[in-house]
Amino acid sequence: MNFTVQEKSNQRTAALTAGISLIIMTLASFFSYGFVHGSLVVEGDASATFNNIVSSNNLFKGEIFGWVIIMISDILVTWAFYVFLEPLNKSLSLLGAWLRLTYTTILGIAILNLILVWLLSKNTDQLVSFSIEQTQSLMMLFLEAFQSVWSIGLIVFGGHLFIVGYVALKSNRIPKVISILLLLASIGYIVVHLSKTFLSQYNGVIDVLNVVFMAPMIAGELGFGIWLLLRGGKLPKSER
Repeated sequence: MNFTVQEKSNQRTAALTAGISLIIMTLASFFSYGFVHGSLVVEGDASATFNNIVSSNNLFKGEIFGWVIIMISDILVTWAFYVFLEPLNKSLSLLGAWLRLTYTTILGIAILNLILVWLLSKNTDQLVSFSIEQTQSLMMLFLEAFQSVWSIGLIVFGGHLFIVGYVALKSNRIPKVISILLLLASIGYIVVHLSKTFLSQYNGVIDVLNVVFMAPMIAGELGFGIWLLLRGGKLPKSER
């Protein structure tokens, strides 16, 4: 495929934007979900979760800020993926972009639940009509709503990754191993989060599916991001 100078510049800009945004998103995700959420939220224990969030309110605000960074990065990646993949397949690239924007919108709705949790944790004195047990239960309800809404969004995200992986697989410049990882990651997101949404009673099976698909779900898009950062938009030496 022959590119004009302007098209080559746009491709490289899009690749850099996607690569940098994906790395920022990964770091923010490890902080917000892996570190803060994982340490403050105790599944099945409303009292411990409430006390953790109230005593570490600034840390919890940091988690919310991290999610906002993730959401902004997602929007940047949506644009960058579309620009980078559009020469390969315009219609599928556009569909992939709309799916990712839909996922980002759902993520934004999920984040609103965390904001409500934060408001509950910092205004405990004003909730005079609620007992402490009711406040704790309400907080857990919003935290579970965050997980459920985000999980639904990740089904849509899996559809986005499937399109990106398919388009990448048709390219003779993107490494096939990255394309395959993206396709495996897409299957993982769809299967795992469909199971969480509709078959939540089978926790053991869901845990196994998480383990099976963990590697491609982590390495798929991040690997693509690193490749985009280092090689994306650069023509082979023989074509320069």
